[in-house]
Amino acid sequence: MKEMTRRLIVIAVLALALAGCRAKLPPGKRYPIQGEIKYLDTTANTATIDAGKIGDWMEAMTMEYPVKPPADFQKLHVGDHIQATVVVVDPGYYVTEVKIVPKQ
Repeated sequence: MKEMTRRLIVIAVLALALAGCRAKLPPGKRYPIQGEIKYLDTTANTATIDAGKIGDWMEAMTMEYPVKPPADFQKLHVGDHIQATVVVVDPGYYVTEVKIVPKQ
């Protein structure tokens, strides 16, 4: 009986440890982005951003990005210059960790 209880405790501890490790991994591949806000769609929480090259993912271009969380979207205005993170997930992508910065 003691051996069975001991095994269950070890299994429970390992399961919790693995769950904790999984929670720390960021979903998708993450890239820094810098650009200017050209348009905001308040119904879809998307921003059209004129951005420079984004790592090995995309060349410089202007395109629409979903912005998450909504608090990050709420602080944006057309003409803002931003630094943020693009998270590429399967399927899709979104911008997060948005910071408004002075124009360079």
